[in-house]
Amino acid sequence: MRPSRNKRSIQDPTFVFVVDGETEIWYLQMLKRNERQLRLNIKPEIPNKKSIEDQFKLVVDLARREYSKVFWLVDLDTIIKESRDTSKGKKTALQIFIEFRKTLLKKYKNVIVIVNNPCLEFWFLMHYEKTSKHFDTCAKAETELKKYLFDYEKTQKYFTKQDNDIYIKLKPLLKTAIANSQTLGQFDVDEQTKAICEMFLLFKTGELKNHYSE
Repeated sequence: MRPSRNKRSIQDPTFVFVVDGETEIWYLQMLKRNERQLRLNIKPEIPNKKSIEDQFKLVVDLARREYSKVFWLVDLDTIIKESRDTSKGKKTALQIFIEFRKTLLKKYKNVIVIVNNPCLEFWFLMHYEKTSKHFDTCAKAETELKKYLFDYEKTQKYFTKQDNDIYIKLKPLLKTAIANSQTLGQFDVDEQTKAICEMFLLFKTGELKNHYSE
């Protein structure tokens, strides 16, 4: 009798994502919808409450389960804005995030923190421009993006349109975006006003790395 195979050995890896917005969810869903040959499960998660503390708790909870990788996608513009509104004498949202990030990277080998400054739209822009310009708000990055995606809308209808979704629009330039975002380097705790797009870390991980290097 042939020995039974371990179920975990034949399961597709699962990448789970903690995000604070629907645009990230739609983009990830479209990636999976269009790359059907990927032997990978993609599972986005939005915490019920979207504070930095709640996102961190969810990341830790997921990291302790049997997921292959846990990604925390962070829009730094939101954190910087919250930090400006912090009462004197209290820790800013940015200080709290930096502490959480340090903890995650030290304690959990299956966690990858992805910082975009200002936001996900900067990743979309990387498909068209190699720029290190710092946009201090997501709205400004969106304005620049619309020079290329004239009809860009932050709506589910736009992101998930059949046969013309956001991933399909951007896919021909994906390798350009990966290269452009890599040139910006990674998040530096001492340079919060630096343009950063760490989405390349996703496409350099596991099954995605193998798929996009073909």
